[in-house]
Amino acid sequence: MNQVKMDNWITALYRVQGVDSYSIQFHSHHEYEIYFFCGGDCKYLISNRIYELHPGDIILLDGMTLHKPNPNIESTYTRSMIHFSPAWMAEIASVLGIPDLLDPFKKLNNYLLRTGYNESGQYIDGQMKKIAGLLAQEDEEIQRTGIKNDLLETEVKLELVQLLLRIYKMSQQELAHVPSNKTEKEVHAEAIASWINDHYAEKISLDRISTELNLSKYYTSHVFKEVTGFTVMEYVMGCRLNQVKFLLEMEPNLTLAEVSSAAGFESVAHFSRFFKEKVGVTPSRYRKNKLTSSTSTTKEDSL
Repeated sequence: MNQVKMDNWITALYRVQGVDSYSIQFHSHHEYEIYFFCGGDCKYLISNRIYELHPGDIILLDGMTLHKPNPNIESTYTRSMIHFSPAWMAEIASVLGIPDLLDPFKKLNNYLLRTGYNESGQYIDGQMKKIAGLLAQEDEEIQRTGIKNDLLETEVKLELVQLLLRIYKMSQQELAHVPSNKTEKEVHAEAIASWINDHYAEKISLDRISTELNLSKYYTSHVFKEVTGFTVMEYVMGCRLNQVKFLLEMEPNLTLAEVSSAAGFESVAHFSRFFKEKVGVTPSRYRKNKLTSSTSTTKEDSL
């Protein structure tokens, strides 16, 4: 099923198979994400943690933490995803008297719920199918008539609230915790990722990482690529890019040179080229777009 969305506050994909260039890159986004793993052979990297996924696994992502699946291309990688605006949901949760509804996304630090396709897992799967179907129906009507169907939009909101309520209840249960039985390679790959998260703003080399972690340079390079699907320097640059996005949005008084330096880039020119290549716009345009969007939202909230 193709991705469908409604007024940019929610998008849904149900049981998508295969891979695309964006979904397997190291990425972040502003929306909260509910990720449901349906089948295949896949490891999932979230910041410096690596999960070996089992069918029925649900990952609750805050969006801004860098994350990336690493599916085995020899298996049929199948997953469902819903992205939604936390600002919109926080407002409706407050109106409904359930202000803690989004706590699993805010407080559990990108959590994995292991359901094994039990009753709760089947319920989540069914709700995601309903929401994706309603959004597709809404999208078809808008394309055909040019008019938004308010009833369908209300249905989507109600189904999403039900989905989030079940996730909230599931997150309180001890069975949601995933036992740690990582391989030696996964432990080393996580150690490398953790070290990079602490040092990405500094001058980094493969020699330095391998020396500080007491691993061989060859092993450091190959084990990280094998487990995560990308190179050590790709991960370093992903961390730097994520920090740049944060600084451009949250520190509007910093110059581009200051942002570049704070994120670990050696020159503004390299920073600007890399950012434009990965994001599609210049750092200045990105900041302007985000500040304009933020101002617009503030004005709407005050009405």
